[in-house]
Amino acid sequence: MSTVAAKLKTAAEKRYALMMTIAGAVLWPIFVLAIVAVVTNPDPKVSAMGWLYVWYGVGIAGFLWISSGLYRANAFGNMVLLGPNQFPQLHAMVVAAAKDLGMDVPPKAFLYNSNGLLNAFARRLLGGQFVFLTSALVEASTDDQIRFVIGHELGHHAAGHLNPWMNALKLPGHAVPFLHPAYSRAREYTCDAIGAHLSDNLPVSRSALMMLGCGCGRLNGAMSCEAFMAQEAQMPAVFGFLREIGLSHPRLTRRLAALRDRGVAFT
Repeated sequence: MSTVAAKLKTAAEKRYALMMTIAGAVLWPIFVLAIVAVVTNPDPKVSAMGWLYVWYGVGIAGFLWISSGLYRANAFGNMVLLGPNQFPQLHAMVVAAAKDLGMDVPPKAFLYNSNGLLNAFARRLLGGQFVFLTSALVEASTDDQIRFVIGHELGHHAAGHLNPWMNALKLPGHAVPFLHPAYSRAREYTCDAIGAHLSDNLPVSRSALMMLGCGCGRLNGAMSCEAFMAQEAQMPAVFGFLREIGLSHPRLTRRLAALRDRGVAFT
């Protein structure tokens, strides 16, 4: 894990990661022992049911592996790979962010036509590290805002969020109600902190998040983050809680407030 990412990891992420790990350490042995007990049961019908679950697991693992390969093939065949000779300015942002995070090799970064959707995400595909940026996001954002977004997405790799072995260990934690969404939201706060640290510009970092809600390049310079955060005061408390409790990402008003509150850590 990157030392920068480790330093900026939120207390909430550490807490939920520990809970997910404990859930995995407890539930995996129970699950394996239960499967072994069923498979070795002298009753042929019970044993057959156990083997059926084993093959279900193998099938799901195979499906995920094939899906990963297909997405990688789609990326190289239909998206635009950033490089020294292909959008070198964007590529340089990725290389610089990876260097600042202490990554030995920068992830491969793609730009693709999103048909107007503003988004960016990081993925592990067949062991390789990848970052994806939508054309709408790049078109609507300034270079400084894009640096924050790139830093945020590389943060997922640098912080170990996409480590397949650790995620496999934590997999049983998904069975604990609302634990994994809370863990996922905490990771987003961590990556916001990493993006802000790399961009070294807190106001721009906050505006980059707000752009996800605005989406209009023409109004980019006129955005007021303070006015946007003030909307949080009008959030119905109960419904705001219910709206977010099962989601993987916190609402934008809270993410902007978190950057404001932790701003001293980015200098």
